[in-house]
Amino acid sequence: MTILDLFRLDGRVAVVTGASSGLGVAFAQALAEAGADVALGARREDRLADTRALVEKAGRRALTVRTDVTEPTDCDALVAAAVAEFGKVDILVNNAGIGTAYPATRETPEQFRSVIELNLNGCYWMAQACGRVMGPGSSIINISSVLGLTTTGLPQAAYASSKAGLIGLTRDLAQQWTPRKGIRVNALAPGYFESEMTDQLETKFLQEKVVPRTLFGRLGRTEELAAALIFLASDASSYLSGFTLPVEGGMLTT
Repeated sequence: MTILDLFRLDGRVAVVTGASSGLGVAFAQALAEAGADVALGARREDRLADTRALVEKAGRRALTVRTDVTEPTDCDALVAAAVAEFGKVDILVNNAGIGTAYPATRETPEQFRSVIELNLNGCYWMAQACGRVMGPGSSIINISSVLGLTTTGLPQAAYASSKAGLIGLTRDLAQQWTPRKGIRVNALAPGYFESEMTDQLETKFLQEKVVPRTLFGRLGRTEELAAALIFLASDASSYLSGFTLPVEGGMLTT
């Protein structure tokens, strides 16, 4: 086995939530290119067809299931469908999430709770469902955010809280499952990448607040984040658990 073989995912089965758009699409495609079959979950099931086509173009099998991760029964159904179709689950990419920006004095309880319910609770329900069927050597990757570690000037109490909470969840699941089950649990903390979510932000904010905070003077490219995901999903990170990997262009140094 060569060092590059450690990054291969041949024979593995991955589950990706939030796979209908943005980074979820890039993650699913990268997993397939590395050799994994992929079960795709999202609330917008009609948009999963395009992601499925990308997985199949890479020569791998794909399965699509309408999934609302805020519903534990949906999470169980997605995992059950993956096991029924592919025989197992080796990798979970907990990617489903939303971003909001409301001033703290005006954010309603409903607005705050909806972000926590999807970004944090939904990841827990998915991890529970996968943790029940995963075997030793499996990998869970929770998609947190650099905003779980720092701030960039937007009023994002709900989003930042959910992503910081996800880092804590990652540590706890790692200490529970790595010794007993052999399941690695890590988090990826992206900075600002060219995606559907950043398309919703004002160009002025990105150019004046975000880009100057990076050491590279630009937003990240999705393949740069996907490469880090493959590291965490594969045996290349076989001695890593409970860790949060920031991929943020150096924002945390400024």
